[in-house]
Amino acid sequence: TTNNGVTWSPIFDAAAPTLSIGDMAIAPSDPLVIWAGTGEAIGEQQPASLGNGVYRSLDGGETWDYMGLRETRFIHRVVVHPTNPDIVFVASPGHRWGPNEERGLYRTRDGGKTWEKVLYPGENTGVVEVAMEDNGRVLYAASWQRRRSAWGNLTGGPQSRIYRSMDGGTTWTELGGGLPDGNLGKTAIAIAGSSPNIVYAAIGGEDGGLY
Repeated sequence: TTNNGVTWSPIFDAAAPTLSIGDMAIAPSDPLVIWAGTGEAIGEQQPASLGNGVYRSLDGGETWDYMGLRETRFIHRVVVHPTNPDIVFVASPGHRWGPNEERGLYRTRDGGKTWEKVLYPGENTGVVEVAMEDNGRVLYAASWQRRRSAWGNLTGGPQSRIYRSMDGGTTWTELGGGLPDGNLGKTAIAIAGSSPNIVYAAIGGEDGGLY
């Protein structure tokens, strides 16, 4: 929309062979740069439309370029650096049926030409959340242990945890300090922009809650 929501136009229908968008982000330093991660970011009790990676627009959504990460299938969060639109983080829970190495948190520092997996909790545990402070250096991420099978649906476990990076996403430390242990579910994280020491985590599962 370009008129405060009075009318809307689809801008991604012809861009990719996928029916769903899991998350999108506009570069804070350049509103014409938009990143879109494909694949439904929904609950686990119903079928979900697969994605085929991440896309970028440099002209406010008029045209889109494919930027890789095809085998992630589902992307739950996209975060762009506050001052450098070429630095982007993509969080993926990975395939639902069976283990796969494409789960995890990915980072590009060259606008999507190359990607590196900076956080990989395991073949059955992906990353569903990443939040960045305004300085672009401190980040928080949440892993989610999940696995579907013909006889059951695992939507939590002991590998669902919260991590922090103090160096722009290169190294990560698992956090404790009062966070729950046990079998946790999906987690959402929010940072208070004006007070970055204040962070909230909504943690799913029997031992979860709002922290």
